[in-house]
Amino acid sequence: MSNPNKYKVYLSEEQRQYLRDITRNGQAPVKKMLHARILLLADQDQAEGGWTDERIGAALGLHPYSVARIRKRFVTQGEAPALNRRVRTTPPVPAKLDGEKEAYLVAVCCSPPPEGRSRWTLSLLVNELKVRGIVAEVSRETVRQTLKKTNYAPGRKSASVFQKKI
Repeated sequence: MSNPNKYKVYLSEEQRQYLRDITRNGQAPVKKMLHARILLLADQDQAEGGWTDERIGAALGLHPYSVARIRKRFVTQGEAPALNRRVRTTPPVPAKLDGEKEAYLVAVCCSPPPEGRSRWTLSLLVNELKVRGIVAEVSRETVRQTLKKTNYAPGRKSASVFQKKI
């Protein structure tokens, strides 16, 4: 399967104690505790350590390739990347309202409401964005969250986007 000698894990006493603390306190995320256990079992300097990837995988219910990947990440990148999950660089679904479309939304909010209405509602704003061709489809919740982010409430009397807090 994998060569356990290719990426050997050597932990200092401080690292070993830190990893033991992670596995024992129960406050860390489960994946982090699992990765810490893998590194402890893979440690060459420890008497009960130095296990092969297959043995660690069998003991922890993982595939040996997963163990090898964590071992490699520790040796090549360090402790933090081996323990923590990677942060996503992009969201799984791109935002429907980017900066330019948010500006159009705010401009619509600051404009006078439609005839027969005293103020803009979220549904009216959604329909207006569709009519003007700014977006093809957008939900009320997306408009609400965008307005909340800009600190604007469509029900307020003032036409200013950024209200002074009293």
